[in-house]
Amino acid sequence: MNRLKSGLATGGLLALALAISPAIPAGAAAGAGRDKAPAPESQSLKTTEQSRAAASASALGLASGEKLIVKSVIADPDGATHVRYERTLDGLRVIGGDFVSHKDSSGAVKSVTWNVRKGVTPSTMTPTVSKSQAHQAGLAAAKANKETATPGELVVFQSATGPKLAYEVITEGIKADQTPTKLHTIVDATTGKTLTSWDDVKEGTGNGIFVGSVSLATSGSSGAYTMKDSHGNYTTDLNQATSGNGTTFTDADDVWGTGSQSNRQSAAVDAHYGAGKTYDYYNTQLGRAGIWNNGTGARSRVHYGQNYSNAFWDGTQMTYGDGAGNAAPLVEIDVAGHEMSHGVTENTAGLAYTGDAGGLNEATSDIFGTGVEWYTNNPNDTPDYLIGEKLNLNGNGTPLRYMDKPSKDGASKDCWSSTLGSLDPHYSSGPLNHWYYLASEGSGAKTVNGVSYNSPTCDGSTVTGIGHVKAEKIWYRTLSTYLTSSSNYAAARTGVIKAAKDLYGVGSAECTAVDKAMGAISAPASTETCGTSGGGGTGAALTNGGFESGQTGWTGTAGPITNDTGRPAHSGSYKMWLGGNGVSGSENESQTFAVPSTATSPTLTYWIRIDTSETSTTSAYDTATVQINGVTKQSYSNLSTPKASYVQKTIDLTAYKGTNVTLKLADTEDSSLQTSFVVDDVATNF
Repeated sequence: MNRLKSGLATGGLLALALAISPAIPAGAAAGAGRDKAPAPESQSLKTTEQSRAAASASALGLASGEKLIVKSVIADPDGATHVRYERTLDGLRVIGGDFVSHKDSSGAVKSVTWNVRKGVTPSTMTPTVSKSQAHQAGLAAAKANKETATPGELVVFQSATGPKLAYEVITEGIKADQTPTKLHTIVDATTGKTLTSWDDVKEGTGNGIFVGSVSLATSGSSGAYTMKDSHGNYTTDLNQATSGNGTTFTDADDVWGTGSQSNRQSAAVDAHYGAGKTYDYYNTQLGRAGIWNNGTGARSRVHYGQNYSNAFWDGTQMTYGDGAGNAAPLVEIDVAGHEMSHGVTENTAGLAYTGDAGGLNEATSDIFGTGVEWYTNNPNDTPDYLIGEKLNLNGNGTPLRYMDKPSKDGASKDCWSSTLGSLDPHYSSGPLNHWYYLASEGSGAKTVNGVSYNSPTCDGSTVTGIGHVKAEKIWYRTLSTYLTSSSNYAAARTGVIKAAKDLYGVGSAECTAVDKAMGAISAPASTETCGTSGGGGTGAALTNGGFESGQTGWTGTAGPITNDTGRPAHSGSYKMWLGGNGVSGSENESQTFAVPSTATSPTLTYWIRIDTSETSTTSAYDTATVQINGVTKQSYSNLSTPKASYVQKTIDLTAYKGTNVTLKLADTEDSSLQTSFVVDDVATNF
């Protein structure tokens, strides 16, 4: 159908489109039997999905010049898969074009989680700024010593204001404090303006807290042991250098270090132990086979630089300085867990290190660094909800960050606000850290492992915790399955609801708790609820209620389900646009679903937006109906109000419990003057 172009502006675009939860067996109690981790990633799965990439791009309605690259595939125990893609457009990499396709066990796409928006085609593909200009902009942004910079790669950069043709310049060097930098600078290829930048090197802080006498996984035989475990985690000595791989530690009798800072092996023991415990935590608690989910470990380098009081992850390895006077190695276990978790984030959602996404990135490392500390339960470092509590970098015995009340550090925020994304990620991480504590332990005063906490809520509510293990599993599921590189706190809230339903069931106490904790940090409200799929999915009867998978699940006339920008979607990019043609005709879409006999108060909800060019205040020239089993439940016309804004409507399904019902949405227009009935986010609530 040809749509009228009325000049109406499209609405705000969300970073996360509605996605679908894997199925819960019929009759399963809420929360029963769903606490299962996905299987480790299989290369064969990636290969299979890559072979289908062209067909997937076509089925999703992508532009003809777009090609898909499979980044990862997560397979759920029930056979559902979540395929994470990156994109190219006419051979150019699309930065921020990543998305996740959620498929059921048969391989059918149930929904898509888009990053910012579906379309990635910029208004121009012809640069007016030269590579040399972009190169100089990258060098100017880095402010490092011994700089080298790439000439500049022409890319498409996807941002909140739309896709732009740009250059990516990567500048490498050493900062004044000896920290290496690998800075990505995005320069607009038509204006020369620097759009954004981020560093691959994620810095941490520490002060050499030793773990005492511990078992250490090594390899080799008598006279020639090496500090390398069975997963490939290994530890090297940089001997105060700031480059190179270092020399792998070896020992004749497999007894490493003395516990003294003067023995070079002692710092290596802490680093190697931390790397092994981080791998074990992800493997046993979250079902992830290491940073890359392929069963391989990572290198840890110790004794970096001179008097270097920091530690960092650079995309491939961990590096630890020796601190002031080269006498205080930064090898505390939660430092290892924090920094290596940056690697997990890079290899899952790829959260950018700017805006809301930067705060989510940094908080993710705090959450899983804390998870590693709880999992290890080393008597020399009692688990807690404090970050860097043993480092004393403030000089007064206080920790770097507080998860129960982040604002206690003087800079972090307890609550989300629209200005949060302008802060340093270490401070914009505060609300998600706060969410993790509330979800784990609840609000109010509490003593855990001898530490007193008193966590407030931003909305005055009371939150009951579900324990840190469940909170970590829910956040990992969110990170690995429902977030993309530009996700914000609104996406995070939607994600934790979906993840909790995946793991513990629709209507579960776990879902209620994590959603309530999100409300308690003032995270933006979500259309997803704990009692519904919020847009269709295998966890509820309705399929693709958010329409992000196009025609999937619906039958009817061609055209109404569209991402045409002439009218805004309520969320995501797609919606059902009935009418709007200004000529005589009818359109319809329908779907049959089951209403469980066990449902207490089943309902169907949807959002509708109406605008019209009709001028009559008395005659209904254009009409639309919402029918259940052929019976009209709600009706609209060009006389309906309100105009040009979405409102949510509800239909009671109690009378249909235990039966299959057919939902049909239809419209009829007369021969002149359009009326548009736009429907989105149809959901069953059981």
